[in-house]
Amino acid sequence: MPKLKSLLTAAIAALIATAVQAAEPVKQHNSNAIWFVNWIGLTNATLTISEPSGKIVTIHAQSGTPVYKLSGDVQDGVYRYELTAATDKTRKIVNQIDSGRGENQSDSEAIPYHGQGHFTVERGVIVPEKDIKEDEG
Repeated sequence: MPKLKSLLTAAIAALIATAVQAAEPVKQHNSNAIWFVNWIGLTNATLTISEPSGKIVTIHAQSGTPVYKLSGDVQDGVYRYELTAATDKTRKIVNQIDSGRGENQSDSEAIPYHGQGHFTVERGVIVPEKDIKEDEG
């Protein structure tokens, strides 16, 4: 019975760890903006959008989620994005250098978050992703 209890405890701990790791920002949108939810433990975010015209737009948010809004002469097509942010988790700096900060120098750094994806604009509005299914046969 003690062995079963230990096994059950280990299984629950593994599930909790998996759930914590799975918490990533999730893209949300309405007809003219995209943003991210599930924004737990992330700060200092940068959202970079590559528009179909080739224009690059960068949005920075110190805290909270960056929001990209369509404005002006909106071009239809596929918009690609990259999202980077600092997590609240840290890791030890392996090869430290003298940054000149004296006693304020840290021996750890924030573990970064990086995500990327795309969204589509049709007739001037952001449209939901289409489920494309291939027929067998």
